[in-house]
Amino acid sequence: MRKQTDTREKLLCTAMSLIWQSNYTSVGVNEICKQAGVTKGSFYHYFETKADLYYAAVMHYWEQMKQELEGLFTSGLTPLEQLETLIEMVVGHAQVKEDACGAASGQKVVGCPVFTSGGQCGCEEDKVRLVAQEMTELTIAYDIRLIQGLKDAGLLNGDPDPAQLGRLMYQYIQGLLIYGRIYNDLERIKADLRDGVYRLIDLKQEYRFVAKPACSQVA
Repeated sequence: MRKQTDTREKLLCTAMSLIWQSNYTSVGVNEICKQAGVTKGSFYHYFETKADLYYAAVMHYWEQMKQELEGLFTSGLTPLEQLETLIEMVVGHAQVKEDACGAASGQKVVGCPVFTSGGQCGCEEDKVRLVAQEMTELTIAYDIRLIQGLKDAGLLNGDPDPAQLGRLMYQYIQGLLIYGRIYNDLERIKADLRDGVYRLIDLKQEYRFVAKPACSQVA
């Protein structure tokens, strides 16, 4: 007999995986239950609506992301190494090879499910927009923390405002992920991510990683 905690976990993982590969509006409760291998009765035992499930799934996903981000800042890396590691993390999460439950994913570029879902939902989906706002603020806080470290280390030009740069960096990355998802082409993200972040935060030239020229198809 399936444990209750296992059933709830499976619903959380499956919902996030399906929405990540598609979008919030097109994924229904029936599909989530079918893919999770649970009954609708089990679904409604834990969640009143799809929005309730989505909120819980996003927060479950955030706990994993939080551990990864905290590890980045407690790893002993220099601020510049933290920046480069974060850039690689963005690329890694843009292409989900398997979902949170370990199942293979066929989508090449998926972007950020929270950002896209929050922007797609109508006014009646308050909970979906609310969790998108919460995730945005939580993520930006880490971006600000990173930029503050770069500034304190004297790696940025001028006297930038870390709070504003943190918001701008988040906005730029999310826009780029959507661009990459439109073309389903990870190379388009790779071609512009690092240089775009460098320019946005105005990292001093001598600390910029020199990448290989982008292929012509990305131009």
